[in-house]
Amino acid sequence: MRSLLTHFLTALFTILSLCSSAQNEVSNISSGGKLKPVQANMDVRHYTIALNVDPTTETIDGYTEVDVILTRKTDSLLFDLIKKYAVTGITVDKVKAGFRHEDDFIYITGNSFAPGRHKIRITYSGKPPVAVKPPWEGGFTWGKDKAGNPWIAINDQLQGAKVYFPCKDHPSDEANEGADLMITVPKGLVVAGPGLLQKVTSSKNKSTYHWKTNYTISNYCILFNIGKYKVVSRPYQTILGHTVPIEFYVLEEDVKDAQSVLDIRERDTHILEKYFGEYPWVKEKIGIAQVNNPGMEHQTMITYGDHFRYKKIGGVNYSDNLWHEFAHEWWANKITNKDWAHMWIQEGICTYSESLFFLDRFGEEAYDSTMYRVRVGIQNQLPIVQGEGLSMREIYNNDIYAKGAFLMNTLRYVLGDSVFFPALKKFSVNTNPATDFYVTEDVKKFFNKETGKELSPLFDQYLLTTKTMDFTLYRVEPSVYYVRMENIPMASLPLDILTDKGIIRFTIGPTTPSDPPLKIVSKTQPVIDPKERYFKKVITQ
Repeated sequence: MRSLLTHFLTALFTILSLCSSAQNEVSNISSGGKLKPVQANMDVRHYTIALNVDPTTETIDGYTEVDVILTRKTDSLLFDLIKKYAVTGITVDKVKAGFRHEDDFIYITGNSFAPGRHKIRITYSGKPPVAVKPPWEGGFTWGKDKAGNPWIAINDQLQGAKVYFPCKDHPSDEANEGADLMITVPKGLVVAGPGLLQKVTSSKNKSTYHWKTNYTISNYCILFNIGKYKVVSRPYQTILGHTVPIEFYVLEEDVKDAQSVLDIRERDTHILEKYFGEYPWVKEKIGIAQVNNPGMEHQTMITYGDHFRYKKIGGVNYSDNLWHEFAHEWWANKITNKDWAHMWIQEGICTYSESLFFLDRFGEEAYDSTMYRVRVGIQNQLPIVQGEGLSMREIYNNDIYAKGAFLMNTLRYVLGDSVFFPALKKFSVNTNPATDFYVTEDVKKFFNKETGKELSPLFDQYLLTTKTMDFTLYRVEPSVYYVRMENIPMASLPLDILTDKGIIRFTIGPTTPSDPPLKIVSKTQPVIDPKERYFKKVITQ
């Protein structure tokens, strides 16, 4: 979801909108939570979504087919779909099934369903909820471009894909065999979707766009955007030599600005591949769709809504929107948390990746400046990981971005570049998006094994507590200072201190009140951790 720096600027408005149930039709709905046993029995393999979208009435109608594998015999199936829609019929393996639709759930009962593969078709129609503050609050955005053409965007990460199609709404189960979308719109409009465009079928007044992805894909990435688009593209050669198209679905009125976006995308892909490995979806595309709200990380078709406004840094254009959402192709779309409780893995590391652009292009000082801005954004009111089986709404806050990113900054310092960067890249490269899901314990175990260090106490302090590493600096003589330390999570940690002789590195570890303080000799007042490598508090007496 949206980049950290922009997230700071919109945090207050977002919080207010989250609390404004009067304005939001789905304000109490959230993705994920505890996985229900009847859904744990279902392994979703594929979604087929066939919908007619009517911009005039702001309605959708059609069907969704869900291919599932049942691990054991059951007399019930359960899917998520908000109650705003009218479900008019359901079949299981082409046989009509009984159902009831209540409390945003579809209960399919009345038959005995054997273990193995089944195809469920759910026909429905209705008026989707309108997004109050996209992308944070989900729903449809029914907008128009400058010429008055319909311009429609969907966002569904917070509430889940159930805001527009029946699904198993839990991050631990993705469609392993991909998805097909057949979206019908008024003729003249264009649909931008995931994967590859298979065909466009047109009649007198309508066009149907068939998009298909064969990759494993998260529910909230199975969506589309509609506009009076033109496609501007160029080929890109990956770090491993594959050719994949960069495709920008840009409004006709903005085609003149398209090449600048492609330039940024090509440059940023080279940098991200350097740190995280080859772009994950080389058999499909590097897609971008222009939308009328801030961007999102929709797989193979991230969205962009910053109106071609760039930051000029070192003489080059930079967009935190384009960078952050694209970095999610690795950290979210490929490397996925098993439970929203561990969302820091994708949002924190993706946010950290923003600092790597500045490191790669402008060096350590630019990296340090970026991490300083991240550090001052940490609120530290709650632990990042608050339990298991939590919904998106329960866990979503600024620190999954900021403190999660700062943990990576600390790990880089503790391990050194020669260990940290290869380990981080290996974690990404070795992930199989079809089978691998992650919780915090998995990340800890990987770094412990890869580095040969017991880093768990450091992870735990950053993620499971609100503790800071605390330092008290006091002068005992004109040029002699003592440093006392608390909450040092592990032994043999490096600590840089700036003195009159420059930066001196010490080795620190857990202390007790009876331990002697660290002695510093300096004609100037020492500065503890001057480059902000630790999440800490310093008291000077």
